Amino acid sequence: MRTPTEMIVGLVLCPCGLLLTLTGTLAPSWRQVSLIPEQPMDVVWEQGIWDICRERQSTHDRLCGQADELGYFEQVPVRVAQGLMPSSLVVTLVGLVVAALGVRCWQPEPRHLVAGVAGLVLLLSGLMSLVPSSWYTQELWALPAPSGSTLTVGYSLVLSYLGSCLEILGGLALALSFHHCSKECRAPKLPPTPVTEAGLGSSRAYNNPWDVLADEQDGQHWGRSPPCDSDL
Repeated sequence: MRTPTEMIVGLVLCPCGLLLTLTGTLAPSWRQVSLIPEQPMDVVWEQGIWDICRERQSTHDRLCGQADELGYFEQVPVRVAQGLMPSSLVVTLVGLVVAALGVRCWQPEPRHLVAGVAGLVLLLSGLMSLVPSSWYTQELWALPAPSGSTLTVGYSLVLSYLGSCLEILGGLALALSFHHCSKECRAPKLPPTPVTEAGLGSSRAYNNPWDVLADEQDGQHWGRSPPCDSDL
């Protein structure tokens, strides 16, 4: 049996979302701080949820592990992101394992119920990463920063958004497997007809053409299986 389309979509989108979310979690660029007073014009601070880096754009010198003098890591949106983003990655991995067991590309028939459960797990993982990304974006200009500096969204936050959306879409696609499961449960199982059973369990050999003509006139064996040349 061919793998259903919704399962293929889910297995493509969710791993892509996992990679984007992983990059957004680890890369220290959720927010960029530029035009910092008493600093060279080309100095940019890149703040993530784990580290703060200082980069001079003219020379591309980059130094991470900067001291948090303004209490950036003590803010609630950053703390929430530190907890939910790694948890989302773990839940995504679990959902992908369950999805692989449900889709079963190496088997003739997939397990629609297991694939649907995997879709719900992946949907949850996408929401777990979308919540801190949205909250951080809302509070981006309220988080501590040097006065007079310019604040912009970093690429890590954008990747986290995209990864969350892909995981949500992939989870919804896999959750559509519940529809196939419900159709299989509602489909009636018809018992075999007596004609089919008789046709499968009986056969008759013909010794001469007169037996074939007599059987045609009788009408008892013709309805089950027509005579062929090898019976003559």
